[in-house]
Amino acid sequence: MDLGLNGKVAVVTASSRGLGKAVALKLAQEGANVVICARNKIILKEAEAEIKNVTQSQVLAIQTDVTRHSDVKELIRKTIDTFGKIDILVTNAGGPPAGTFLDFSIEDWKNAIELNLMSTIYLTHEVIPHMLKQQYGRIVMITSVSVKQPLDNLILSNVARAGVVALAKSLSNEFGDKNILVNVVAPGYTMTERLKALAEKIAQKEGITEQDVIARWEAQNALKRIGTPEEFANVVVFLVSDRASYITGTTLAIDGGFVKSLL
Repeated sequence: MDLGLNGKVAVVTASSRGLGKAVALKLAQEGANVVICARNKIILKEAEAEIKNVTQSQVLAIQTDVTRHSDVKELIRKTIDTFGKIDILVTNAGGPPAGTFLDFSIEDWKNAIELNLMSTIYLTHEVIPHMLKQQYGRIVMITSVSVKQPLDNLILSNVARAGVVALAKSLSNEFGDKNILVNVVAPGYTMTERLKALAEKIAQKEGITEQDVIARWEAQNALKRIGTPEEFANVVVFLVSDRASYITGTTLAIDGGFVKSLL
């Protein structure tokens, strides 16, 4: 199936590793030119080299802290200077620390909202004017299954990421008639470096093996296994493609059946 992505320009944030990197790689494999960014310049350059090595697409790596509006402005400016347009935006950022309500200060709350919600606002605020000029745009916001089923001990993430869903729905309504589609993807347990590190931390704390922790997670979804970054990326790439031209304003769980609600 031709997804119609050849020659498109895609900006994918937090894309030096994990889910963001998987999405950037899959987009490049489908013929899109990709702009990747992260805070760590060394890891970012490694990701750039890897994507270039296995695809024929152009790859531009820009060191960026998405919690800084000035950095986001520079990211978009350099993208436009290089490619002249932005067709696709995939927003992504790390997660705030785990804990319960009384574990966190007001400053912690501000940092979480800056990381997950304000970064998405900065990115869409800078990108949508360019999409309006061309009357075309595809935006996918990466959040977490916590936006559908709040997770224990992750109150910062539960709240900040829910705001992203509200933003996406509002933008989809406001710009749908301009051919700008906005959707959210909510990953469940996916085998990234971050998940492996979390399994190791829990295993050490509880005196069990990492495989015991992973088996516990696997038991919580319908497929009884952990997803792969490639499986996640396949869905995102479909959503930003021409084959998903009648999908907007939705939040899609990519979780192997973890969420138990009807919607």
